[in-house]
Amino acid sequence: MLQVVRILFVDNHPEFTATVVATFLGAHDVVVIPTIAAAKIAIRDTRFDLALVDYDLDDGKGDELVRWIRTQTELKLVAVSARDHGNELLVAAGADAVCSKLGFAQIEAVIGRLTAEI
Repeated sequence: MLQVVRILFVDNHPEFTATVVATFLGAHDVVVIPTIAAAKIAIRDTRFDLALVDYDLDDGKGDELVRWIRTQTELKLVAVSARDHGNELLVAAGADAVCSKLGFAQIEAVIGRLTAEI
């Protein structure tokens, strides 16, 4: 049986996030937030099981957010940039896994692996 996971999805492309949530994440409780500043507030105010973090955001780079999260919580983090370089920087900052935007059909397997540890 699929475990419902509370996911913070930090990405600033509304068409992409709407498609991903509808296609791949519909069984989960997903909150989409487009900026680092808003994500920090959400993390302080809400309990999430996992965060999907893009690299290129409107108010900075996702690796900044990943480094901040690592100082605040043990939240599981997935790098979700479309570019390998962005994903590499997110992992170097502390992301636990990668699921490129180009391979999002694999996101459920990645979520399953990470949430099995929760």
